[in-house]
Amino acid sequence: MDDTATMGIGEMARASALSADTLRYYERIGLLGKVARNSGGQRRYSQTDLARLQFVKRAQAMDFSLDEIAELLTLRDRGGDVRDDVRALTESKLAAIELRIAALARLRDELAQLVQQCRHSEHACPIIARIDNRQEVTS
Repeated sequence: MDDTATMGIGEMARASALSADTLRYYERIGLLGKVARNSGGQRRYSQTDLARLQFVKRAQAMDFSLDEIAELLTLRDRGGDVRDDVRALTESKLAAIELRIAALARLRDELAQLVQQCRHSEHACPIIARIDNRQEVTS
């Protein structure tokens, strides 16, 4: 892969589908690292920079936070056998997602029950009443 730093910030923004502000932010917080500059001080990005940004985007799609992504990048850059550390981080993420799924399932059930009560209500709106906390959902 050619790693010559040839892309300006606009080209990298298009190639990575990220805004220029996001690129500057990622550099500032260390996700991207120090970007090469030309003699005029303009940022020049390489294919390695693009690959790193794609890694960040894929990790975000897996719901990793920017701090977690920074940790993953550190492990990736360190090389060697990092499986235990990456697995531990991923198991923690999976447990958090499982908790969110359970909370969303409870919310879905509550909303479905409220919709059903609303269909059969002749006066006050049970949804508004619940949001106002005047009514607990009953089975």
